[in-house]
Amino acid sequence: MIGEGKVVCVTGASGYIASWLVKLLLDRHYTVHATVRSLDDPRKTEHLLALDGAKERLTLFEADLLVEGSFDAAVNGCVCVFHTASPVLVGVDDPQVQLLDPAVKGTLNVLKSAAKVRSLKRVVLTSSVATVMFGVKLPESGGEVDETWFSDIVVCEQTKLWYQVSKIQAENAAVKFSKENDLDLVIINPGYVIGPLLQPTLNFTSEGIIGLIENGKEVLEDGIYMLVDVRDTAIAHILAFEKPEASGRHCIVGDVIRSSEIIMILDKLYPGFGYSLRCKDGKRVEPVPYCVSKVKAEGLGVEFTPFEVSIKDTVESLKKKKFMNL
Repeated sequence: MIGEGKVVCVTGASGYIASWLVKLLLDRHYTVHATVRSLDDPRKTEHLLALDGAKERLTLFEADLLVEGSFDAAVNGCVCVFHTASPVLVGVDDPQVQLLDPAVKGTLNVLKSAAKVRSLKRVVLTSSVATVMFGVKLPESGGEVDETWFSDIVVCEQTKLWYQVSKIQAENAAVKFSKENDLDLVIINPGYVIGPLLQPTLNFTSEGIIGLIENGKEVLEDGIYMLVDVRDTAIAHILAFEKPEASGRHCIVGDVIRSSEIIMILDKLYPGFGYSLRCKDGKRVEPVPYCVSKVKAEGLGVEFTPFEVSIKDTVESLKKKKFMNL
């Protein structure tokens, strides 16, 4: 197996993407060092310890993003660090404390620990399309966004898009540190992540899907969603390590669709709940004005899950975990 005998580290391992990353790494026979904020919190540990292969090849470490040296033990002896740990919040009272410091200082603390490890081959950073296409003029008719696009941090600050600011600052800090310290950094920029949950807690994007499904509450003002399956996102991270030629940023977006199209799919999957009544202008859906390039993602070997499958799997997972009733 590909991962046999290889030790890797996943930070923030109890999170939505990271939990799937740990699962798929174990499935590929990697030995995984996984960091969580508290070893005493069963919500952060039990679902990880229950994964196939966890008993033999998973070790949990407690680590704090804001404490330098906190990740030393977890990254020691690893060939790759997957840094996923970063807060995902939108409404914040103190963006510096709640978002910016954990994102930026946390990233630098993880990279400082990684830079001490001689066995390390690569760092794979979980960034976001938040660093790619916010605060800039997007294509209006059939254009394409790709990895050469960069969000405008000044506009994001002025419009108080603090999550986007945190991801921009963290990605910039990671690139700068990696260049100065000769670290091989590969960046993953996923869109709006959906799909089944492994963790017992409700994450931000899944909560947004619940709001959209149950009362039509839009997460994004323009109603355009850059969807990607959590499983595709996790495998993209792994391929970013396994492919020696991988470099730079990678937009990971399966489909760009309008919320009305999501509602139409729900109406087809769950016809008894009358979702079609919420679709504007009957069955007509305005085309989306732009797409996100899949060239680099597919170059890694990512095969995107059809969004109808992702949406159904999301809903069924939320029902199973009793986060919503349909």
